[in-house]
Amino acid sequence: MTRPRTTRSAVGSAIAISALLITGACGSSSTTSPSTGTDSIQKDAALAAMVPASIKSNGKVVVGTDATYAPMEFVDADGQTLVGVDPEIGAAIGKVLGIKFEFVKSTFDAIIPGLSAGKYELGMSSFTDTKDREKVLDFVTYFKAGTDLMVPAGNPKKLSADDDSLCGLAVAAEKGTIQADGDIPARSKKCVADGKKAIDDKIYPDQNGVNLALTTGRIDAALADSGVAGYMAKKSNNKFAIVGAPYSTAPYGIAVPKNSGDFAKAIQGAVQVLIKDGSYAKILKKWSSDGGAITTSEINAATS
Repeated sequence: MTRPRTTRSAVGSAIAISALLITGACGSSSTTSPSTGTDSIQKDAALAAMVPASIKSNGKVVVGTDATYAPMEFVDADGQTLVGVDPEIGAAIGKVLGIKFEFVKSTFDAIIPGLSAGKYELGMSSFTDTKDREKVLDFVTYFKAGTDLMVPAGNPKKLSADDDSLCGLAVAAEKGTIQADGDIPARSKKCVADGKKAIDDKIYPDQNGVNLALTTGRIDAALADSGVAGYMAKKSNNKFAIVGAPYSTAPYGIAVPKNSGDFAKAIQGAVQVLIKDGSYAKILKKWSSDGGAITTSEINAATS
C-alpha cells in the first residue's frame, strides 16, 4: 500500500481534502464497483472449471480490500460504492470465471490474517508480492508499482529519498505496508548508524490518515506506492508533491490462500485473458494507471 507491499476530485482546502479522504470509512461494509466498458467480456469455461466448488456454489468470492488507496481502491462520492482499479479488474476477472467478486472493506493490515482465518477468500488491495508473503499465500500478479516520496508543495526542507535528508524527521506510511514495515525502519537504522537522528516514524491505520497528516503539516514527508502517491498529489490542490522517481518497483498480486486448489491458476488465466482482449488496458486507462501495466500475469513472482 509499495504496498511491497492506492486514488480519489480536486479539493480547495485542508478541510475539503479531509472530507475527501475520510470517505473510505463511511458507507456499507461490502459493495462492488459498477461495470465500465467491459460488458463484452465472456466467461471462459475452461478457467471457470478451475474455480473451487465452494465458491462456484455461492456464485461469488469474498475479497478483502482496504478502500483508502485511490486510485487502486476507494469509496466513491456516494459513500458506499467501491471503485478504482482493483474493484474493476476484480469484476472483470469474475466475468471470465463466471463468479461475482464481492469486495469487503477492511484495514490493510487485517486482510492477510482475515484470509488465514477464512473471513475472506481472496485479498485484492494493492499487495506487493514479496517472498515473505509468499510463505503464507500465493500471489497472482496484475500490476506493478514502486515507492514515492511525498512532501509539502515546494519541498521546503529539500527532502530526497536518495540521501539522508529524512533522518530526524517525521515520516509517515500506512500500517502494514512495506513502507511502514521495511522501508522506514531500514532508513532509520541507517540514520543511527551514520550518527544521525532516527526517523520519527508515524504509522497510520490507513492511507487517508497519511494524506491528511501531510496536508495539515503534522508530518514532514510520507512514503506510499507510486500510483497512489501520484494520484493524491494531483488531487491535493497543490498541498503536496512527489519528489524524485519511484524506486523499488515490484508487482502487485491478488492474494490467494494456499489451500485453494487451482484457483490461483484460474485467476492468472483470467488476468491474461483480460490483457489479451484489451479490457485490462481500458480499466487502467480510465484510472490513469497505465504506467503500472504488465504484459504477463505470473504466480509468486517476487524477487525480494
